[in-house]
Amino acid sequence: MRHLFRTSLATAILMSFAPAALYANADEIILMDNIKVKGELRPRYEMVDEDNTNSNANALTNRLVIGVDADLFGTKWLSGYAEMTDVHAANNNYNSTNNGQTGYSVVADPSQTRITQSYLDFKLGKTLFRAGRQIVNLDNLRFIGSVNWRQMPQSLDAYAVVDNTVDKLDILAAYVTQVNTVKADSSNSFQTSTVVLHAKYKASKAINVTGYGYLIGSLHDTYGLALTGKTGMSGTKLSYRVEYAMQTDASMETASLGKPNADADYMNLKLDANMSGFLVGAQYEVLSGTDGSGSKTTFTTPLATLHAHNGWADNFLATPAEGLVDMNVTVGYKAKGFGVAKAIYHDYSSDAGSINYGSELDLLYKNSVPGVKNLTGMVKAALYSGGDSVASGNYTKQATDKTVFWVMMDYKFGS
Repeated sequence: MRHLFRTSLATAILMSFAPAALYANADEIILMDNIKVKGELRPRYEMVDEDNTNSNANALTNRLVIGVDADLFGTKWLSGYAEMTDVHAANNNYNSTNNGQTGYSVVADPSQTRITQSYLDFKLGKTLFRAGRQIVNLDNLRFIGSVNWRQMPQSLDAYAVVDNTVDKLDILAAYVTQVNTVKADSSNSFQTSTVVLHAKYKASKAINVTGYGYLIGSLHDTYGLALTGKTGMSGTKLSYRVEYAMQTDASMETASLGKPNADADYMNLKLDANMSGFLVGAQYEVLSGTDGSGSKTTFTTPLATLHAHNGWADNFLATPAEGLVDMNVTVGYKAKGFGVAKAIYHDYSSDAGSINYGSELDLLYKNSVPGVKNLTGMVKAALYSGGDSVASGNYTKQATDKTVFWVMMDYKFGS
C-alpha cells in the first residue's frame, strides 16, 4: 500500500503543477488545451489451484491507471495522450513470473510501473495519424489485443494510420517496432518488424465484411476474412461471426531470428442470441496443428488477448503442436439492474490426431455497484478438467485439473 500511495501522490503533485506549465506566455503560445484526465482503480483477488506440486496461488493485486489527454499548441488537429499504469501486489503468495516464488502457481501480475501509452495524434479530415506507444484492440481480440484482463496491459510501439474517408469503410495500417507485454523487468518487451493491415466495410447492420493481414516479423503472415453482423425479431437479437484465416511464411524478417516456415489455417463459426435477456450461444473454433509429417504447421496468435479465447483457465495460451478444436456453448441472463450472469462450457480436442484435451466450465457474474457511479464488481471462475496425458508435441499437461477464481472491483474516474 505504501508503494501505491507514493505513486498516487507523485502523480497528483504533477497534475497540480500542470496548469502553470501550460503557457509559455498566455498571450502568445498555448502549449496544452482542452485537458482531460482519466483513471482507473482495479483491485483483484485471484486464486489458482492446480493438481500438481505447486502450492495454491492467492494473489492480491491492484491496478492504478492515470491518463492525460490534451490538444497541443492551440490546435484541434494535433493532440497528445500519456498514460501511466502501476501494478502493486499486496502479498507474495503467488508466482508473478519475476518475484521468485516458483513454488506457487502462476498469476502473471508482477508489481511494476510503466508508461503504457504515450503518443501524438495528427488529424487531417477523416484521417488520423498516430505515432508512439499505444494500446490496440482489433475485432474480437483473436489476433491483436491489449491483454487487458491482466493488471498490466500489452501495448505496441507503432506508427499507425486510421482512415474513414470512404463512407462505411474503416481502414487501419500500422508498422510496429516493439511489443510491450504484461511481463516485468527485461522480459517485458521485444523488438519486431510487424505490419498490421485491417479494413472493415459495414454493408448493413446484418453484414460487415472484415479483411486483415498481420505480418509478424520472422514468425508468419496471417491473412483472413470475417463476416459479422446482427439481426433479430420479436425480442430476439442474433449476432454471428464466420471467419477463416491462413498463415504463410513471414514477409518481414528479423535477421537474428531467421525465417521459419508457416502453413496453417484457422476457422471460427460463432452464433449468439439474446432472447429478452436470456443468452444462448455456440462456437466452433479450429486452430490447425500438425502430426509431424508434411508441411503443415501450428496456427498461433502471439499478439492476441489470449485470455478471451479457449477458456479462462489459460491452459491454451500456446496452441498445442497438434492444434486445437474448441467447441463451446454459452447460457446466461442479462438485464438492467441485474447485470450479467453466464456459463460457458468448452470441449477441447486436437486438430491433428484424436487427442482429448479435456473440458472447462467458465462462470461469471458482473454488475454495477449500487450507489457508486462507474464502479462495477465481478465474480468469475474457471474449472478445467484434464483430458489425455500427451507425450508428443508441445503439450504434456492436459491431464492436470485446474481451478481459478477471481473477485474484482473496477472503478473508473475522469474529468
